[in-house]
Amino acid sequence: MSYTAPVDEFRFLMDNVIGFQSLRDRRADETTEPDTVAAILTEASAICRDILAPLRRSGDTTPSALENGLVRTPPGYRDAYRALADGGWMGMTAAPEWGGLGLPVTVSGAVHEMMSGACLAMELNPLLTQGQIAALSAHASDEIKALYLPRLVAGTWAGTMNLTEPQAGSDVGALRTKAVPASDGTYRITGQKIYITWADSDLSENICHLVLARLEGAPSGTRGISLFLVPKFLPDADGTLGHRNDLRVVSLEHKLGLHASPTAVMEYSDATGWLIGAENGGMAAMFTMMNDARLNCAIQAVGVAEAAFQQALQFAQNRKQGETDGPTGAIIEHADVRRMLVWMRARTQAARALALSCAVAIDMERETGAANWAARAAFLTPIAKAFCTQVGVDVAQEAIQVHGGMGVIEETGVAQFLRDVRVSTIYEGTSGIQAMDLVDRKMRDNGEAAFALLDEIEEQAEAARGTFPEIATKVWDATENLREATEWILVQRNLNDRFAGSLPYLHAWGTVLGAHFHIVSAMAEGPDSPRAALARSFVLRQLPAHQGLLAEATVGADDLFALTPEALTS
Repeated sequence: MSYTAPVDEFRFLMDNVIGFQSLRDRRADETTEPDTVAAILTEASAICRDILAPLRRSGDTTPSALENGLVRTPPGYRDAYRALADGGWMGMTAAPEWGGLGLPVTVSGAVHEMMSGACLAMELNPLLTQGQIAALSAHASDEIKALYLPRLVAGTWAGTMNLTEPQAGSDVGALRTKAVPASDGTYRITGQKIYITWADSDLSENICHLVLARLEGAPSGTRGISLFLVPKFLPDADGTLGHRNDLRVVSLEHKLGLHASPTAVMEYSDATGWLIGAENGGMAAMFTMMNDARLNCAIQAVGVAEAAFQQALQFAQNRKQGETDGPTGAIIEHADVRRMLVWMRARTQAARALALSCAVAIDMERETGAANWAARAAFLTPIAKAFCTQVGVDVAQEAIQVHGGMGVIEETGVAQFLRDVRVSTIYEGTSGIQAMDLVDRKMRDNGEAAFALLDEIEEQAEAARGTFPEIATKVWDATENLREATEWILVQRNLNDRFAGSLPYLHAWGTVLGAHFHIVSAMAEGPDSPRAALARSFVLRQLPAHQGLLAEATVGADDLFALTPEALTS
C-alpha cells in the first residue's frame, strides 16, 4: 500500500493549534520559519513515500536474521539507511557543531511520524541514534563528544540503549550488570541485557551501546546505577576502528511485529566501556534519552494510526458490498463503516495534536528554562505516551475491522499495523507506569501544572461558545469534571487509591485534550469547514467516554484488593 505523509496537517497544526508560534518568536531562526519547515517536511515526505514505505511489507515477510553472530537486515534496508544518513536525517536535532541540523523537537517529531507511518521498523534505528546523541551531548566528556557525536550524526555509527534485564523487567533498579574500573580509566562491563532494539545490523560501521550497570559498593536500586558507553568496535582517538569489543548478540527475539527491526539479547563479558555522567548518576543521564523516546513512542503510534487509516479509507472507497444509498456502492457509503472511518480520523488528529503540543513544551523548556514550560512538558509526556500509543493500537484494530474478513488475511498488509504498533504501549514504560507517574510524581506540585492546563482548556472553550455553542459547552463541562477528579486524586493519601484508577484518569485527560485541540482547529478554519465537522463528531461521539473513565478513576482500590489471588481463580 502507498503512504502519503500528512504534510499539510503538520503545517496547519504548527500555524494554528499547538502553540508553535511561541517557539518561532523565541528562536527567531530559520529552523522554525514556515518556508524552511515546509521544505523539510516536503523532503522528508518524499523519502518516506519513495524509499521507506516500500520496505514495510518486505521487511515483515523477510525479517532481519542472525547469521554467524552477525545481524543481516532485509533487502533494501542498507540503501534506505544510507539515504537517511546522507540526507542528514540522523542528526535532525543535533547541534550544528557536530554536523547536525539543530531542528526543534516539534519539527523532528513530525518527521518521525512520517517515517513511522511509512516503515516503523526502519524509523526505530535513527530514533535510537538521535536519543543517544542527546544523552551524550548532555552528559559525556568533551573527548567522548568529539569522537562519537560527528560519527553518530553522520550515520557512520549508530546508537542503542540497554536497560532491561531478564530478572528485572520494568524494575530497572534490580539490574545485575556490573562495572569494574580498569587502570586506564575505562570500565569492564559484564552482564546480560534483553529487548535491545537494533542491537546489531549491517547498516553502520560501528554500533554504540549505552548500558546501565552497577559499580561495586554502589547503593541498591536506581540510586546506584551508572551509565556506560560500550561500542561494538573499539575506536582509536582519531575514530579508526580497532578490535571488536567483548560483547555479542546471543539471539534475536521472535516478536509479534516489527520483524525487520532486530531486537536482541546482548551479552557483555568484561567489555570495555566509558563512564557517561557521574558515578551512580546513570538514571539521570539515561532519562535524557528515555524521555525523548517516550514522546517518540507517542509519535510513532500516531504515524501507524495515520497509515492504517489511509489503507482503511482506500479499501472502503473501493470495496463494493451490500446495498447503499450512495452513488458508488462502496462500503464507505454504509453508516457503520463511515462511523469507523470518522472515528479513526478524529482520534488520530487528536493524538497528533497532543503529541506535538508536548513537543512544543519540550522545545520551549529547552529554549527558556522556564519552570512553567518544564512543568507542562513533564505533565504532558506520560499522557502523550500512554494515550497516543493506545490510539495507535485502537485505530490499527479498527482498520482491520473496516477490511472485514480481508483484515485478517496477511496479504492485505493491514494486520501488520496492529502487530507493529502493539509494543508501543509497553516499551519505554508501560501505560500503567505512565499513569502512575501522572498521579504521583506529576501531582507533587499540588496539581499546579494540571490546573494551569485545565484553565487553558476552559478559556478556549469560553472563546468558542459564540461560534460553536453546543460543543464548546460540552468541552467546558468535561473540563470541570476532570478538575473535580483531579481534586479527588490530590486528597488521596493511599497511593493505591490513586494508582487503581490512574490509567482511566490519564485517558480522560487525553480525551478532553483531544476535544480541546479539535475545537482550536475548528476555530482556526471556520464553522462550515471539514475541521468543524470533525470536531463536532469527536465531541459528540468520543468526548462522552471521559465520564465513564473518571467514574472508574475515582473508585479507589478497596474493591481490587478485596479479591485475593485465590478468589480470582475460583
